Amino acid sequence: MADKNLFELKIITPDRVFYEGQVSMVEFNTSEGEIGVLGNHIPLTVVVAPGVMTITEELAETERKEAALHAGFAEILPDKVTILAEIVEWPNEIDVKRAESARERAEERIGRRLSETDLARAETALHRAVARINVVSK
Repeated sequence: MADKNLFELKIITPDRVFYEGQVSMVEFNTSEGEIGVLGNHIPLTVVVAPGVMTITEELAETERKEAALHAGFAEILPDKVTILAEIVEWPNEIDVKRAESARERAEERIGRRLSETDLARAETALHRAVARINVVSK
C-alpha cells in the first residue's frame, strides 16, 4: 500500500520531462506568493512565478532537491501535482556568470527607467536571474 503522505510530482517543459517521481512536498513561487504542497492538498491551479523550487522526496526531509523554476502553470490534485514550465534548471545546468550578467543588465534597465524600457519584461528577467543565482549559491 502506498504511503498516504506521498504524491506524484511531474514537471514538464517544452524540451523534456524534467522530473517525475513520488515526493512528500514541493515548494515554489506562484503569482500569489510562495506555496508548499503536501499530499491530499485541495485541488488548485496556480500560475508559477520565477524562484527556487524545492522538492522533498522523503518524509524525513533527507532528500531535498532544488531547481530554478521560471514560469508556467501548476495543477495541484490530492494525489498528483503537474507543473508545466517554460524553463526549469538544476544547479549544474546553470551558467552562473551568464546569470550574473543578466541580473546586472536587468537592474540597469530598471534603474534607467527610460520610456522605451519594458519594465515588466526587465523585472521578469531580473527575477529569473536571481532564481538561477540563488539555486546555485545554496
